[in-house]
Amino acid sequence: MPALTPARRATTQSSPNVVEGGLRTLLRVTGLSKTFPGTKALDNVDFDVRAGEIHALVGHNGSGKSTLIKVLSGYHSPDSGGQAWLDGEPVDMTQLGHGTHGAAGRLSFVHQDLGLVLEMNAIDNLALRGGFARTRLGRVKWREQNQAARRLMAPFAVDFDFHQPLSKATPLERTIVAIAAALQGWDSHGGVLVLDEPTAVLPPGEVHRLFKTVRALRDNGAGIVYVSHRLDEIFGLCDRVTVLRNGKEVATRDVTALSKGELVHLMLGVEMEPEYRAPVPKARTEPLLEVRSLAGVYLRNTTFTLNRGEVLGIAGLPDSGRDELPRLLTDRSSMAYGGEVRVAGPSPQWTALSAWRNDAVALLPPDRGREGIISPMTVRENLTLSVLNRFGTPFRLDHHKERAFAAGWINRLSIKTAGASSGVMTLSGGNQQKVLFGRTLARDPEVLVLCEPTAGVDIGARHAIYDFVADEVRRGLSVIVASSDVGDLLALCTRILVLKDGVVAREMSAAGLTEHQLVHAMEGLESEPL
Repeated sequence: MPALTPARRATTQSSPNVVEGGLRTLLRVTGLSKTFPGTKALDNVDFDVRAGEIHALVGHNGSGKSTLIKVLSGYHSPDSGGQAWLDGEPVDMTQLGHGTHGAAGRLSFVHQDLGLVLEMNAIDNLALRGGFARTRLGRVKWREQNQAARRLMAPFAVDFDFHQPLSKATPLERTIVAIAAALQGWDSHGGVLVLDEPTAVLPPGEVHRLFKTVRALRDNGAGIVYVSHRLDEIFGLCDRVTVLRNGKEVATRDVTALSKGELVHLMLGVEMEPEYRAPVPKARTEPLLEVRSLAGVYLRNTTFTLNRGEVLGIAGLPDSGRDELPRLLTDRSSMAYGGEVRVAGPSPQWTALSAWRNDAVALLPPDRGREGIISPMTVRENLTLSVLNRFGTPFRLDHHKERAFAAGWINRLSIKTAGASSGVMTLSGGNQQKVLFGRTLARDPEVLVLCEPTAGVDIGARHAIYDFVADEVRRGLSVIVASSDVGDLLALCTRILVLKDGVVAREMSAAGLTEHQLVHAMEGLESEPL
């Protein structure tokens, strides 16, 4: 991969694919359509990417973004009739994404799940994409392989142990490895890199470091397609934005010509406040759950109280204990832990965490794809999985009761589905998340612990989830929200605990709190008075 240089590369050649400002159109598709049985996922979409630009692709879940990317990557074949050009040369639309890097090394993709083998190290993961250096007898030339990996990673200015499994790397380090793997053999001056939700699991501090890498690729002449649900990223990083809605291209605009409100209106077709805060009622000053001296791998001597009817936020950088705290409260099977818990009742007693029965506490996991949704099952089966004992005996299931129960939750959560018997993977990400909410709340917990509750969902589904949580709080639920997305914490919480180095470093009222103040508190920096 060429070195990342700060100078924006432009061309002066006379060509039909040169646009205003001297930037070449690297990729252009016109009339792109994709039909699935009963669904027109893409309908006559035009899309282009220029050299030296970051082009955002946005839209609500189900708008067609994922389908467009899968067509470009060769995962889906498009309907007939569309056309494609790479750097002005016609290309068979059905061949765009085929080959190791797509269209002779011009198209590369970093998908949301990154496609890495976490049990392997960075060197092996890079070689899985680019090939191992071997002798004539087939043995791996490890010294040469190590040097090649360091050359690939050098432009990204990351310093970590390339020999350790990626399971021990930070989210940013994994993302950089995935980008480096995608760019092997790639011509940045004429290539297009597609980044699908690259910051989904990154904390704010690491997002800025990733942006620096993406901008350097742009300034070296690459075209970047950037997919994100986070409006701040679109306005802070991207040059142009294309909006899809219900499979159609609604608009392509310069980002500087739009406000957040205008972009949301284009995405959803309705007015919606981007900086939304849910109508969560004021919590009582009545302790429901008290925790003291909580300890685990990252947490140490962490003490806090959850009041009845409260939405308590847990903020912090990676390894602060933010992600570990929900696990310790709900699933301690694989962790070393310690601490005590006391739950409100007629005669509350402190109980060792190891002996505490936590039936009243339910967890919504952070990764719905790996830990939540059971992909081979239907919507109904996913909704009722946690309470099957209510619908008959271990030997016989009352399907009528099960269907009625699922229908009730589909209605209550406004889940958009063709029917309860539809496969859960036919739903958009936001509706899959609603299914997880239903399955978790079906247990009737007193405390709901939410980890990354809006990861990978569009702004419309995000607001619907916020409103649903607020409704459940009014019904008597108490909630703990642990999230790397400060938008979740500000929109939902009444009080926020900031963890640093495994302890509660700061407690903040969410009333009037700004994103700037919260991020500064997470990073341990001084900020203006609250």
